[in-house]
Amino acid sequence: MFYRENGQFKTSYRADLALFPVAQDRWAMVAAIAFAFAVVPAFASDYALRAVLIPFLILALAAIGLNILVGYCGQISLGSGAFMAVGAYAAYNLQARIEGVPLPLALLGGGLAATVCGVLFGLPSLRIRGLYLAVATLAAQFFVDWFTNRVKWVTNDSSSGSVSVGTLDLFGHALQTPAQKYLLCLALVALFALAAKNLVRGAIGREWMAMRDMDVAASVIGIRPVYAKLSAFAVSSFIIGVAGALWGFVHLGSWEPAAFGIDKSFQLLFMIIIGGLGSVAGSFFGAAFIVLLPLFLNYVPHWLGLPLSTAAASHIKHMVFGALIVFFLIVEPHGLARLWSTARQKLRLWPFPH
Repeated sequence: MFYRENGQFKTSYRADLALFPVAQDRWAMVAAIAFAFAVVPAFASDYALRAVLIPFLILALAAIGLNILVGYCGQISLGSGAFMAVGAYAAYNLQARIEGVPLPLALLGGGLAATVCGVLFGLPSLRIRGLYLAVATLAAQFFVDWFTNRVKWVTNDSSSGSVSVGTLDLFGHALQTPAQKYLLCLALVALFALAAKNLVRGAIGREWMAMRDMDVAASVIGIRPVYAKLSAFAVSSFIIGVAGALWGFVHLGSWEPAAFGIDKSFQLLFMIIIGGLGSVAGSFFGAAFIVLLPLFLNYVPHWLGLPLSTAAASHIKHMVFGALIVFFLIVEPHGLARLWSTARQKLRLWPFPH
């Protein structure tokens, strides 16, 4: 059966693959991962690792979790900062109260605690949706903020309300240098990104996308809304919880409840909107944009000789964020990931006659 797309006639899936080879994409991805593991930690400065690469990786992981819920399942959430806080505080309490808990087990424990919290606050999604669901998840943010500020047990009876972690120990090896912490974050992000990609391509991912596109029709064809929605909340909260534990343990080292306030929830939501809803790659694009834009706004005025205070740079950053969100919602709702995909297709088509 013939059909036409992008100016090319194709007859089968094999013909598609012959015209648009995916092998080069896979090899490019393998090369990028190898470069990130082998070259970046050897040549990047400590400042670049601490201030740019580690936050980028952790925020990309959190954005992947939120994208599963919002982008793939269509359930709006404004409580991702709360789930990050649950993951961070749960991992902290596991190590503070149980002697000898390995770091990977503490991180996974933080993810499991966030999963329980996410499923509990995801129960309203069975009855409400849209703006009402966003308000329900926002309640999770307010509740966790109150809980971490008022319940001293969470901070191990800390008088200041802040907590701090000691030396990170991974299977008997202390993670002290920024390069070692970067490699830990990179390994976890690569594993979770691969798992998320496989999930959304499988049966459960198709159920999520069916609920996102038309939940009534999905119920008619046999998809269980309870299972689909709560599984999306569970997987999303688990990944975000692990990201929160990494943010506290690896990036911050010590933190207080304000580190996971509502600003963090909005930041993650901006990432997936700018990067691309329903795209694992879009989570990385959005995280890179969020991390690099403040640096760009801080350094470019100095390079141009323009005096710009820190407060002015902060205001400009918020204005640019708002303008870009409006731009992407109107012009390209699928964000930077779609622009990147379109550019790749054009580069592939360029040698062929139309």
